[in-house]
Amino acid sequence: MGVSEIKDESALQSLFSSASNQLVVLHFSAAWAPQCKQMNEVMEELSKDSQYNNVQFAKLEAEDVPEISEKYEITAVPTFIFIKNKSQVDRIDGAKAADLTKKVKLLCSGQGGVPPPAEDKKPVQDLNTRLKNLINSAPVMLFMKGDPEQPRCGFSRQITQLLKERGIKFSSFDILQDEEVRQGLKTYSNWPTYPQLYANGELIGGVDIVKELIESGELEAQLPKQTSLEDRLKGLINKSDVMLFMKGDPDTPRCGFSKQTTSILADTGVKYDTFDILSDEEVRQGLKKYSNWPTYPQLYVKGELIGGLDIIKELKESGELESVLKGQ
Repeated sequence: MGVSEIKDESALQSLFSSASNQLVVLHFSAAWAPQCKQMNEVMEELSKDSQYNNVQFAKLEAEDVPEISEKYEITAVPTFIFIKNKSQVDRIDGAKAADLTKKVKLLCSGQGGVPPPAEDKKPVQDLNTRLKNLINSAPVMLFMKGDPEQPRCGFSRQITQLLKERGIKFSSFDILQDEEVRQGLKTYSNWPTYPQLYANGELIGGVDIVKELIESGELEAQLPKQTSLEDRLKGLINKSDVMLFMKGDPDTPRCGFSKQTTSILADTGVKYDTFDILSDEEVRQGLKKYSNWPTYPQLYVKGELIGGLDIIKELKESGELESVLKGQ
């Protein structure tokens, strides 16, 4: 079918109308960016694949359509936006060819109609549980665009600078990496924009609220008392009987070792909690020294280190894993 080129809002709306309930993949690119050229080639190949005949592919020069780019919160190129029935259902930020192929295949396979209401309730409940866990994963939690070292919008840059200047320890979650969290948290918190700052599981607000609290001298009073790194690590390790420190989370693991580990643990049926070490550099580096274990993931049972993926595999092969997880 090929890749169409969108140059204005009317052309975009025409594309949506012609697509009806089919999947639409929009590539926001820039002619000066070599990674966009590479991703355009990937998209061209996908458009020629017969299994994606019902998918509409289109590219847009992000800087030539500023209003459309703003609407979809495009902060960098390449960015891919996935649309169904004129509504955004997912996105990919960055030149991730493998992720693009997987996402198109996944979303394309779900084109056959709307799932029944009874099945539709479970993901909402699961998402709320996941959001609650993320919000409470650290005493001070910031949901932002990018990370503290590389903020990807001006507001996120401002709030991280304000927190750092005051020596406030915080963890963060990059909402650009997870569209489900990005959209779901807006509804969960009834707060439509990012960044969002939480303390002890309660929403403080965005950058304007933080600035106001600083000016009034009330910010520190809104935040939990700062604890030492050692006390914090002890608290995290003992947060749950079975605690996994990993890259990403069980729904979206962000390295192969973490993915394998969560898959093995899921097969045991034993409940466990996780901490995303990519969200907190202090924990990531500190836990290596605390546990004298240099790599991730790290699995703990009742506060005691079990080990990493290799140890978990050995326990599985020997038939001991489930009893170890249960502390027997």
